[in-house]
Amino acid sequence: MFKLRAVLLSLLIPCCAANAQQQGDKTIISDTIRTVVVRSYLFNQPYFNVPAPIGVLYPQQLKLQADNSLVPAMNTIPGVKMEERSPGSYRLSIRGSLLRSPFGVRDVKVYFDEIPLTDAGGNTYLNAIDVNSVKSLEVLKGPDGSLFGANSGGVLILRPISNSNTADSNYAKVGFNGGSYSALHQNAMVQALGANNQLNLSQAYQNYGGYRQHSNMHRDYFQLADKYSFSAKEQLKVLALYSNLNYQTPGGLTFAQMQADPQAARPATKTVPGAIDQQIRITTKVFLGGVVNEARLSDHLKNVTSLSTMHVDFANPFITNYEQRAEDTYSLRSYFELEGAHPGYAWATNLGVEWQRTNSTINNYDNNAGVKGNPQKLDKINSGQHFIFGRYTADIDGTLHLEAALSLNYYGYDFKNLYPLNQSGFTPRNFSPQLMPRVALSYSFTNNLMARASVSRGYSPPTTAEVRPTDNVINTGLQPQNGWNYETGIRLRNSAETMLLDASVFYYRVSNSIVRRLHPDETEYYINAGGTNQTGFELAFTDWLIRENKAHFVRGLQFNTAYTLSRYFFRDYADATTNYSGNPLTGVPRHVIVSSLQVKIPQNLYVFVQHNYTASIPLNDASNVFAPQYHLLQAKAGCTCNLTHKTKLDIYAGTDNLLNAQYSLGNDLNAVGSRYFNPSPLRNYYAGFSLMF
Repeated sequence: MFKLRAVLLSLLIPCCAANAQQQGDKTIISDTIRTVVVRSYLFNQPYFNVPAPIGVLYPQQLKLQADNSLVPAMNTIPGVKMEERSPGSYRLSIRGSLLRSPFGVRDVKVYFDEIPLTDAGGNTYLNAIDVNSVKSLEVLKGPDGSLFGANSGGVLILRPISNSNTADSNYAKVGFNGGSYSALHQNAMVQALGANNQLNLSQAYQNYGGYRQHSNMHRDYFQLADKYSFSAKEQLKVLALYSNLNYQTPGGLTFAQMQADPQAARPATKTVPGAIDQQIRITTKVFLGGVVNEARLSDHLKNVTSLSTMHVDFANPFITNYEQRAEDTYSLRSYFELEGAHPGYAWATNLGVEWQRTNSTINNYDNNAGVKGNPQKLDKINSGQHFIFGRYTADIDGTLHLEAALSLNYYGYDFKNLYPLNQSGFTPRNFSPQLMPRVALSYSFTNNLMARASVSRGYSPPTTAEVRPTDNVINTGLQPQNGWNYETGIRLRNSAETMLLDASVFYYRVSNSIVRRLHPDETEYYINAGGTNQTGFELAFTDWLIRENKAHFVRGLQFNTAYTLSRYFFRDYADATTNYSGNPLTGVPRHVIVSSLQVKIPQNLYVFVQHNYTASIPLNDASNVFAPQYHLLQAKAGCTCNLTHKTKLDIYAGTDNLLNAQYSLGNDLNAVGSRYFNPSPLRNYYAGFSLMF
């Protein structure tokens, strides 16, 4: 470690001595907590007064994390648990929604600006996105279907266009980092400004050899964001991305196998080949393109409309079969906003609609050591959803904020079998329309103390991957899950705006919970498992213990912590042999604490240290197998220096899992043969730079 520190200092100090003037960020001032503006609820609002549990990550926060994955940054938001079973294999859980997501992201609605990234079938290819192309993000925790349609976990909104101090300048930026296990990540960005135009182009290349056998990951990524202002009252954004992601999956291990060799891929048994034998991997090619038009029709009325299309090519050679999917999604989202103001009273109302359709061809073949063999089953499934939503908000005397919103949701799918039945027509399956209301209020006792409360309904129909799971049987009997969420919370800040505390308590009662089960041959199916009772407490706290200064050795010291308490239980869940009622919700730890310190010292150096404590995790519905608790410690040091008036260099180095903990960041729940564990890397290192000019 002494040698590592010496190397870091030798790299960082000469660079930083060249120029000690670090540029700030207009969105979040470095040593205060300025009024952060969130846009999730259709128009800009001060974060402090929004009567909803929101997590926000802006460029300054993302910069402190290792820039190879969204996982460490997302896990700093209480109530959010992001996992990476193997490089490139993301899972995202908001308040326990992981139960339905053995792979990928389900039960969470994701938007790319105003464009849905979640398709009409409920699946989201979040791992297609390169982390450096995300300028900021907002997480709405808990069910919020009143404005965003079917979900019972929450909403994630990714922002591809920056609002920082680079938004009004031309620049080019290149970055590169590398690290342990052959990790390489290169990215480049260009912003070109015209009289009425802002063009942003991003490109990224990422390759990772992997800690375990058979865990190589590769991604090529391109992104375009072009914002054109026709006038002061109308602007058009053109958004597009292309991602080509390919990663191997080493498969789960038993506890004994993990102890013997955590880097091994899943071995073969007497009856089933192993991960290397079957060349298990996932290839995902995603193209997303769309336009977003915002027009102010009068001083009090505006409209925001987005049109988009997405095409996905997906291939997954697995132990039991070789799956190929081709998916085409078409989306429309449009809403009006009418606002007014009177002395002591301001109001706004929204009325809108969102429509989506996804046409999927899902084919399964024999997997002959990674080569597609004879067909097993070939299906077409077309999913459609649309909803109408309305919302009214009012601010009274600058202290009381009221919101009431309601959506009417329609969802259905139709399907036909091409092989072996060769059906000529589609069979429809339509669900009854569902109302999803939300009522919320906040009250500011002082400028620095706010209390809030809300009631909302969640509703989430089965996804395409749950209706047509890997056992290749279309389950028309699977019902949507739904529930009511009751929540209250407070926000507190100091007068200097260097400290912020945000706390929430909620109770979410879910009915018809969708649960994944496995056949003995490891193919999956889904059932409705009664319901769950989910009581939680979330706390986010940040404070600049030492504000920025030029007089002391410590030029700034910031402390952050996020605490999540999850008391989630099955309420009435039983099968033919076992009653699981009263057991803790599978895959959800009781306690998670993520804390960090950022220290600024002379010569524009900074040091960032983050600790993650995660309690033991139940790995099966019977709650008789648990993943052990773990402590993760990561550290990063770097500096930012202006080489010339227009050229800025960031250089950094860091280490992950400093304590060398053996843990599994992404377990296989209810795994056949007790193969629950996907071991994560031991202590590893990285270093990199970015150059802006």
